[in-house]
Amino acid sequence: MAAEQRDLSLPAPQRARLLIVRPSLADGGADRVTITLLENLPRERFLLALALNRRTGPYAQDVPDDVEVHVLGAASLWTAWLPLSRLLRTVRPDILLSTCSGMNLPACLASLLTPGRRKLVLSERNVLVRDQPWPKKLSLLIAKGLLYRRADVITAVSQGVKNDLSARLRLDPRRIRVVYNPVITPEVEELAEAGASHPWIGDEVPLLLAAGRLVPAKGFDLLLRAVARVRRRQPVRLVILGEGRERPRLEALASELGIADAVDLPGFQKNPFPYMRACTLFVLSSRWEGLPGVLIQAMACGAPVVAADCAAGPSEIINPDRDGELVPVADVDALAAAIARLLADPSKRRSMGEAARRTARRFARDPVLEAYVQALL
Repeated sequence: MAAEQRDLSLPAPQRARLLIVRPSLADGGADRVTITLLENLPRERFLLALALNRRTGPYAQDVPDDVEVHVLGAASLWTAWLPLSRLLRTVRPDILLSTCSGMNLPACLASLLTPGRRKLVLSERNVLVRDQPWPKKLSLLIAKGLLYRRADVITAVSQGVKNDLSARLRLDPRRIRVVYNPVITPEVEELAEAGASHPWIGDEVPLLLAAGRLVPAKGFDLLLRAVARVRRRQPVRLVILGEGRERPRLEALASELGIADAVDLPGFQKNPFPYMRACTLFVLSSRWEGLPGVLIQAMACGAPVVAADCAAGPSEIINPDRDGELVPVADVDALAAAIARLLADPSKRRSMGEAARRTARRFARDPVLEAYVQALL
């Protein structure tokens, strides 16, 4: 791993003790980003430790050997502040970094209620509480509005998330730094060459690809409806990589629309890049995002992309008609039309995929890691 190749010769007192806290290391983009940070943050600047509420998830086994791992074991995130406070007394970090929106409030409480000096850095990874019932949404906004003011630094994964944070919590925008996710690592190209065994890859029928947790925010129900419209004009298939609570509803909707034979949900894939390299078109149908890493990764693999212009992220990534297409959020007809238009134009897809590779370089690991180091130190 890259971390093992760095110079560790500086004495420990010159390095900052950094404790990163998360609920788990599940299958989300933030989980992957956390592993990238743990692997690549410079050891000459940081002594790293990780606190998880549960040591579960497909990325749990990827934590580097030199990172101390502590398990909080709280019954819920709402009560995780108490074991985290006890841990702060033991570990005494110089910096506490939460890389999960759901862990930010417990991190604030624990830091506020634990004696000692430390820098509190929060990462906000999405626009705020869009899918919560109103009473819970109001309580979260009030709590975040009060407690986020105690943070020394707040990072936002996109300008859209920063604007949302500043407006909805009435935070001074100068206290919020935009730090993109380091989603493009040197290993992406090698991983994309690994090949995927799916039977639809390489078939003459065009293959659409989507990826993400199977939750309402990702808009996969909208994508299924769009695919049904496209199928009235031409053959096409859809693979959705990911897992989540919406699986039964999505499978039922595919059957209802008469496209079950052309839709496959193979579950979470730790290496999605061969699918991205092989697909005819990558589609992001989200109702809202923070910074859609799967979109950037697909572009890095040379996939032409169609994305809903949701809050936030896609409009900061895509240059319309050059490296991708943007369509209005939740507009099934516009989504279907953009898919059909690109499926009918192979030369446009080729030029768009080549431009997408260049665009994705903005999110390469090393410059983003340096932005993280600056935010932390």
